[in-house]
Amino acid sequence: MAVTGWLESLRAAEKTALLQDGRRKVHYLFPDGKEMAEEYDEKTSELLVRKWRVKSALGALGQWQIEVGEPALPGAGSLGPELITESNSNPIFMRKDTKMSFQWRIRNLPYPKDVYSVCVDQKERCVVVRTTNKKIMSSPWLHPQYQKPKEVLVAESNLQKELKKVQTAHSSDGDCKTQ
Repeated sequence: MAVTGWLESLRAAEKTALLQDGRRKVHYLFPDGKEMAEEYDEKTSELLVRKWRVKSALGALGQWQIEVGEPALPGAGSLGPELITESNSNPIFMRKDTKMSFQWRIRNLPYPKDVYSVCVDQKERCVVVRTTNKKIMSSPWLHPQYQKPKEVLVAESNLQKELKKVQTAHSSDGDCKTQ
């Protein structure tokens, strides 16, 4: 989606915002029924979390899918029993956006950093992480990053201006007002 199309989509969405624990939390409800929730650092306006949720064919709410940020720890506010979970020693791959770049964070690498190589496959438009023993790893503790294009920086600046327009009156009973 073009940057201007993305910004227009965000403007068209119904927005609710509140300040909590040093984070500006914004919930978007799009006309097509999709939901997006974002969390920004209150002081720096850095995007900390972006997650999406869509309804199933029968109208039930689906699970949140994290696009940016770290997944919540199991049991830390998550609903429903976690009967089977991934090992916490497996590599973890996540996206993090800074003010000037897109970063991909890879943690829990089983080998030292010098065993890995990182390259960009331009044909497939992806970042590839390999070990020297030729095994392809989908997640380690590295920080490949890509500088944000100027149009993205401008769009993000415009979005922050839009979000400041959303009133964030947070009362003691947890209600918040939207514009």
